[in-house]
Amino acid sequence: MMYFKISRRYLTRTILLLALLVGFSSSLSTISADLALLQVPVKSDSKHPEKKQPVCRLKLRLVEFQQGQERTVPGLLRVVDATGQTIPLSDLLNRGTGINRTPESEATGIHSWSVIPDEIEFTVPQTELTLEAISGLETELCRQAVDLRGQFSRKITLQLKPFSQLASRYQSANTHLHLMKLTRKECDNYLTQVPAADRLDLVFISHLERAIADKTYITNRYTKSDLDSLSESAGVRFGWGEEHRHNSSGFDEGYGHVMLLDIQKLIQPVSIGPGIMKQGTDGIPLTRGIDTAARDHATIIWCHNAWGLEATPNIVQGKVHAVNIFDGGTRSSFKDSYYQYLNAGFKIPFSTGTDWFQYDFSRVYARQTGPVTTSSWLTSLRAGRTFITNGPLLDLRVNDQMPGDQLKLTAAQNQIHIQAAGRGRVDFQKIELIHNGNIILTQPSSPVGNHFEAHIDQRIPISGPGWIALRTPSPSVPPDPERQQKTPLNELGRELFSHTSPVYLEWEGQILRIRKQSQAFLTEMTQNREKIAKQFLFADEQERAQVLDVYTDAIEILSQQLNSE
Repeated sequence: MMYFKISRRYLTRTILLLALLVGFSSSLSTISADLALLQVPVKSDSKHPEKKQPVCRLKLRLVEFQQGQERTVPGLLRVVDATGQTIPLSDLLNRGTGINRTPESEATGIHSWSVIPDEIEFTVPQTELTLEAISGLETELCRQAVDLRGQFSRKITLQLKPFSQLASRYQSANTHLHLMKLTRKECDNYLTQVPAADRLDLVFISHLERAIADKTYITNRYTKSDLDSLSESAGVRFGWGEEHRHNSSGFDEGYGHVMLLDIQKLIQPVSIGPGIMKQGTDGIPLTRGIDTAARDHATIIWCHNAWGLEATPNIVQGKVHAVNIFDGGTRSSFKDSYYQYLNAGFKIPFSTGTDWFQYDFSRVYARQTGPVTTSSWLTSLRAGRTFITNGPLLDLRVNDQMPGDQLKLTAAQNQIHIQAAGRGRVDFQKIELIHNGNIILTQPSSPVGNHFEAHIDQRIPISGPGWIALRTPSPSVPPDPERQQKTPLNELGRELFSHTSPVYLEWEGQILRIRKQSQAFLTEMTQNREKIAKQFLFADEQERAQVLDVYTDAIEILSQQLNSE
C-alpha cells in the first residue's frame, strides 16, 4: 500500500493561501499551533482518503483541598472513549510498567492507568472522553466527561475528594520492592513517579541475587547514597535493604526468604545454596545473616506468609520482627500462616510489600507521629502499630487500645468495648472482627458518597487471654469455585485484602498460648530437621550441624515453654 507524503512547508503555504482567499482572520501563530496537531497521511488507493483522528493537547492537574488550601497532588488517570474503550496515553508512564499484560489488565486493570506526577501535558483524541482519576487509597474516584471535538488544546483540573484523614496518624510503606529489565533512566523515572502517585511515604528497595538472572536486577545498582538523593526528588523516602534467601532448588521452598531492612552493609552471601546460585552448598542457615543484621540494628521481616522451613525456628527464637503477608501474591492465607503464630503466643506484627514492581497498592500503614525516617517508621512497625491493605482502610480500638497495644484484663472485667471501622473506595463487602483466629462479628459495608464504610461499636464478653484484630474478607487461597461471594477487585485488578495487627488481651496476667498449636510447631520443626539432614547438600558434618542446630535450639526453647505451663 502506498501513501502520499505531504511536506509541512507545502501544507503551510496551502493553508495560508486558502486563508487569504476566504478571508480567514486567524493569526499566523494560531494556524501554526493548529498545524502542529494535524495528522495528514493519505492513502493513495482509496476513493475516500483516510485521515488520522485529530488530537487535542490536554493540560491536566489533580488537586485536593487540605485545610482550605488547594494543592496539586500526584495520582493515576484512566481515559475512556464513548464506547468504553481505554485510550492508551503514550506520553505518560503506564502504571503497569514491568507487569505482564493481559486483555483484562489493559481494559480495566493496572495497564489501563497512567501516572500523573504533577501538572502535565499529553495528547488525546479530539472526541468525547471520560477522565477517571485517583490518588493513593484515601480519595474517592473522580470521573469527569469532556467533549474535545474540534479542540486542539484544553486545560482541565480534576478535584479529588479525600474520605480519610489517615495521613495525620499513619505513614505507609512498601517493605519489599525490586525492579528488573529497565535502564537506569527508566528505573529512576519509575521510582520517582509510581510510589508518589500511589501516595506511599516510604519504599524499601532491597538487593537480591540469583545466578545469571540478577544481571538484569537494576535496583541492585542503587547505593544508600543514590536512594537518599532519590528521596529528595521523589517526595517519597527510600530505604535500603536485602532479601536474604535460600531455595532448595530454583524456586522451591528451602530455608525461606527474609527481608533485612535498614542494614549498614550487605550480608554475604545474599543468596544461599546451589538451588539459587548454581554453586556452593546448603550449609549456611538464614539465622547467621539474621544475627549479623540484628547486630547492626536492622529490622527482620519474614517474606511470603512465613514461607520456608526456617521461618518457625526463627520466630520461636524471637529473631523476626514482622511477617510480610501477600508480598508477591496471595500465597497461603491468614489462618494458615499468621494466626498460628499468634495462637502459640508469639507477637508478630503484620507487614506487606509487592516484591517485583508495584503490581498492586499493597502497603503497611504504621501509626506514628513526628518526622518520618526509615528508623522511626520501622520502630512503629516492630511495635505492631500497623495494618496492611491494598484498598480498605481500617481502624480498631479495644477499650481505647489500638493495634500493638496490650490490654490487661481481670476476671472482674468480663466485657470489652469494640470500636472498629472500614473505609474504602471499592466496596469491600464487610468488616470482620477476629478473636483468636475466629470471626466473631461482621458488619456489611454501605455507600457513603462515592466510597464505602462499615462500623462496629459494641461490647462483647471475654473470658480469657487472646488477641483481637480487624480485617476485610480474606482472598480465597486457593480460589474456591464454591465460594458464594467472590473477593472484590481493586482498581489495579487485584483481590482486596486488609488486616490489622492485633490488640493483645492479657487475662489475669496470662497471655494466649494454645498448647496444641505449639505442639504442631514442635512436630513441624522436628520433621523439617530430618528432611534437611537427609536431602540437603553439605560440604561436611560441621556445615550440617550448624544448620540443624537452628531447629534443635528452637525445639528446646518451645519444649521448655510447654513444660513450664
